[in-house]
Amino acid sequence: MDYDVIIIGAGPGGIFAAYELTLLNPRLKVAVFEAGKPLAQRACPIDGEKIVSCIGCKSCSIMSGFGGAGAFSDGKYNITNDFGGTLHEYIGKKKALELMHYVDELNVRFGGENTHLYTTAGSKFKKLCLQNDLHLLDASVRHLGTDINHVVLTNLYEHLQKRAEFHFLSPVDKVEVTDGGFALTCGGKKYSCKSCVISVGRSGSKWMEQVCRDIGIETKSNRVDLGVRVELPAEVFSHLTDELYESKIVYRTKEYGDLVRTFCMNPRGAVVNENTNGIVTVNGHSYEDKSKHTDNTNFALLVSKHFSEPFHDSNGYGESIARLSNMLGGGVIVQRFGDLTRGQRSTPRRIEEAFTVPTLKATPGDLSLVLPKRILDGIMEMLYALDKIAPGTANDDTLLYGVEVKFYNMEVAVSERLETKYKGLYVIGDGSGITHSLSHASASGVFVAREIAQEA
Repeated sequence: MDYDVIIIGAGPGGIFAAYELTLLNPRLKVAVFEAGKPLAQRACPIDGEKIVSCIGCKSCSIMSGFGGAGAFSDGKYNITNDFGGTLHEYIGKKKALELMHYVDELNVRFGGENTHLYTTAGSKFKKLCLQNDLHLLDASVRHLGTDINHVVLTNLYEHLQKRAEFHFLSPVDKVEVTDGGFALTCGGKKYSCKSCVISVGRSGSKWMEQVCRDIGIETKSNRVDLGVRVELPAEVFSHLTDELYESKIVYRTKEYGDLVRTFCMNPRGAVVNENTNGIVTVNGHSYEDKSKHTDNTNFALLVSKHFSEPFHDSNGYGESIARLSNMLGGGVIVQRFGDLTRGQRSTPRRIEEAFTVPTLKATPGDLSLVLPKRILDGIMEMLYALDKIAPGTANDDTLLYGVEVKFYNMEVAVSERLETKYKGLYVIGDGSGITHSLSHASASGVFVAREIAQEA
């Protein structure tokens, strides 16, 4: 065997798997194969002036590279079983929380020592939400910020590169089951290992599906989350964000009974582009450094769609809607809430005259031509509901960016050890369809590393 363990993907799952493996058994020969670049070389060419939209880089530095898609996120680690994935259904609620707390300790040790751990426990806003038919989910959240998240990842890489072998710009083409192990094909070369950990994230969903087809691992359809990113003056949500930082709020619509939820709240943050499989969608970042704060807060409003017979391609459905947005707007579309409610598209002039100044250069347009009516009606209903606990949310100049899509991999069939039907082949992180967050993905990496180290 070339290696004892090969990890495919250097996102949070892969990073913490490598950390724990090299900590528990330094004699193991561990390699990490990553399709993107080292963290120091990751840079999106969009500067807002010379390059204003996605140019389709061969390796998207926002989505791929050391740190995964979470490297340039706002670095929120939610410690909870209430959202972020179903890891607890495999390893147990107590174990899942223990591992998330352990990951939090590591993040603090590797550079996050001056960051804050927020909690919803005992919050007066829980009652306020319930009084207005909204539901605040319980969680503790460590907010690193995009800047401190970068520091933590840099320190982790400095630690790991002396203990594991990294192969960057090395997308794995094929995974094969061999006698007593596995063979990976990468750039025309084959590499062998006794154990293999696949941690390819959401952006690796299509690749993961192909691997499962090739070697006969069962999968089942997962959901896709569709919606918009809301941007408004920071003061509107400051009473919530000052205490909770991020509030996960769920609302059931009166018209259809659909669940709409807030996601990825970024106080005084910025709206950004995201590229998934060549499709430009929208996301949000925020920084711990106050000098990088903006005047706005942004968050996503998402509606989950599950599909049953005969349709299985939830990601394909989300992609088709995102492509429509790209076709109409050349990328991300932005619309004032007031324009949307009046049934008119936003124009450059209307955006320029708005009191809310956008933090992302996007194409003014009409989201009603992109999002299905049922989803858009749910989002509008949620905005009016939020306006009751945060007056000003449903103002005319609140900005809506579309579309925001959260793709989830087909859920891969694994055991309670996160192991496939092939002994030694594990699937973790968001690429498994089981985890949907930084904290859950990281915890799954630690869990599998301990399983492997025990048997080594």
